[in-house]
Amino acid sequence: MGDPAGIGPETVVKMFMRRPGQHRWIAVGDPGVFGRALRLLDCPAPLSSISAPEDAQAGRLNVLKTSHVAEAPPFGRVSAACGQAAYDAIAAAVELAQSGRVAGIVTAPINKEALAAASVAYPGHTEMLAELSGSPRVAMMLANDEIRTVLVTVHCSLMQAIRSADFPAQMTAIRLAHQGTQALGVPRPRIAVAGLNPHAGEGGLFGDEEERIIRPAVRAACAEGMDVSGPWPGDTVFMQARDGRFDVVVAQYHDQGLIPLKYLGLARGVNITLGLPFIRTSPDHGTAFDIAGRGIADSSSLETAFDYAVKLWENQDVHHG
Repeated sequence: MGDPAGIGPETVVKMFMRRPGQHRWIAVGDPGVFGRALRLLDCPAPLSSISAPEDAQAGRLNVLKTSHVAEAPPFGRVSAACGQAAYDAIAAAVELAQSGRVAGIVTAPINKEALAAASVAYPGHTEMLAELSGSPRVAMMLANDEIRTVLVTVHCSLMQAIRSADFPAQMTAIRLAHQGTQALGVPRPRIAVAGLNPHAGEGGLFGDEEERIIRPAVRAACAEGMDVSGPWPGDTVFMQARDGRFDVVVAQYHDQGLIPLKYLGLARGVNITLGLPFIRTSPDHGTAFDIAGRGIADSSSLETAFDYAVKLWENQDVHHG
């Protein structure tokens, strides 16, 4: 569901309206919130509040109830009630995925301030999903139809990112980039690792992290049989990937990897969490409080995230359902 005060429920309903024939997915969250979204969009489709995925019916918006907000929360406002409702939906979805009762999870956007107001101490979906599923090594992959990137560090300050981008973190990101790109149908991914400093350190003139940490990780990954190169300058490596030289870029910190993806268009970008025991994707945008409740939110990124989840499921050796 995402945050009830954001555009998540609206985009879920829009996807339901645009894809009436796809009834094998369910919405997880608050039936009242989804009912409001149906009314907002003047959608006559019937809503079913269900308690188990197996109860889903074709032709209806099936909502697995995880919360009940007494009064519809105001659109575009941070509240503890919304943060708690968003968290409850995620926790329920994780439990369903781990038990094999659903094939994967597509998460609508959450609001970090609302989570904090509800005393939910996670900086984002990635960290939350990792802890709820007991996954010690995860990474964020962002993808569109032109480039893919996997992040060494995620939601932390730039100073903390520099401290955290050590050798083990490099190896985790490279290995997960290899596995994640294979899961998207590339048998032997060509992986480029971006440098941390300008010009990838310029031979040590602008910092020694490339020679001290990143290059040894690249060599170690090659020794494991992966096709890895770098460190490459962060300001040009994504252009090379877009031109077809690389299948995935390992970026050192959040903005280094996300700015190129988001520049190409939010509607096309998808967030994939690697290292979880189940499939998880999400749209590459936030709760958009500024337009929530106006009926103008674009569901394209959510639908692309859904399509990526299906693709990942279809590429698995063993299908879960």
